[in-house]
Amino acid sequence: MDASPSFAVIPGAQVHRALSGDETVVIDVVRRAYELHGAGATVNPDSFFLRFPDRPSSRIIGLPASVAGDVGVHGIKWISSFPGNVAAGLPRASAVLVLNDAETGYPFACLESSIISASRTAASAALAAAELSAARGRLPARVGFVGTGLIARYIHTYLVAGGFSFDEVGVHDLVAGHARGFCDYLERAGAGKVRVCDTAEELIRSYDLVVFATVAGEPHVTDPAWLAHDPLVLHVSLRDLSPEIILSAWNVVDDVEHCMKAGTSPHLAEQLTGHRDFVAGTLYDVLTGALRPPADRPVIFSPFGLGVLDLAVAKHVYDTVRDARELATVPDFFHELTRYG
Repeated sequence: MDASPSFAVIPGAQVHRALSGDETVVIDVVRRAYELHGAGATVNPDSFFLRFPDRPSSRIIGLPASVAGDVGVHGIKWISSFPGNVAAGLPRASAVLVLNDAETGYPFACLESSIISASRTAASAALAAAELSAARGRLPARVGFVGTGLIARYIHTYLVAGGFSFDEVGVHDLVAGHARGFCDYLERAGAGKVRVCDTAEELIRSYDLVVFATVAGEPHVTDPAWLAHDPLVLHVSLRDLSPEIILSAWNVVDDVEHCMKAGTSPHLAEQLTGHRDFVAGTLYDVLTGALRPPADRPVIFSPFGLGVLDLAVAKHVYDTVRDARELATVPDFFHELTRYG
C-alpha cells in the first residue's frame, strides 16, 4: 500500500457490472476461499448480532474476517435483515463491506454488499450442488425453490452458470405475488417448464434438488417422509427444517462451529441430542475428497455463511474495478497522516 493511503467507494452499480456474467469466476473465487479456510489460512470470528426489542424479527449482523494467501485482506461485512421491508417493496437485506489493507490495517474501500452477499451465497450453493451431485453420482434434473426472493434468483442464475440444466423448475412461496414474480423471472431467463406448487410438501416431494431461501425464523418442515426420495437439499436459509429432518439426513455444513448457533436447524438438533455426530463434515472435506455423500439418503447442505467468502468476492470486485481504472476515491478521506502535525 502507498505511504499515503486512499479510500475508494464502490457503489452497487459497479459491483453488479463486475460480477454479472462472471458467475463461473465467482464460483472459483468462493472455492478458493473455502480451500484457504479449510487449510487454516483465514480468521473467521463469530458473527455478532444487533437485535432490537421492538423489532424481534429484524437484526443487523457484523461478519469480521481475514483471508491470507492470494486474497490477502481483512475486513467486515455489515448486513441488515429487516423482513418488514418486503411489504414496502424493498429487499429484506441491505449491506456494506469494508476492506482493510493486510499490512497497515488501513481501510481502503467500502463496497455496497447486498449484491456481493447474494453472489457469494449463490456461488457457495452452486459449488456445493455441483460437488455433492458429482460425488453422489446423481445429477439433479428437477429443482424446486421454497422461497422466491432475491437469493432464490441468484441461486438459480449460479446453478445454470455452473452447468446445471433442469427439465423443470418448481416454485413455492407463502405470498402468491412473490411466486408469480419469480416465475416471470424464470420465463425471461429461459428456464423452460415452470410449475407453481401450492404447498411446501408438494414441492419437496416432487424435486430431486430442493433450495430453501426463505425468511423463516423457525422450522416449518417437520416430516422426514417428505424427503423419502433422497433429494439434495440446499438449506440456505438455515431454519426451515426440524431437528427430526436433520437427524434423518446426511448433513454437511460450511463450518461446524459457526453453524451450531443462532437457532439454526443443526443447532436445534444439537440441543435436542446433546451431540454433533449427525454432521458428517464440511464442504471443504467434500472438495478435498475426504468425505463422500451417500446416494441413498437425503443430503442437506446447511451453510451458515462465512465472512471470508464475502471478503474474497469483495476483493475480486475491487481488483476488477481498479484494473478497469474506474475506482472512485474520496479525496482527503484520511486527514491526520503525520504523527506530529
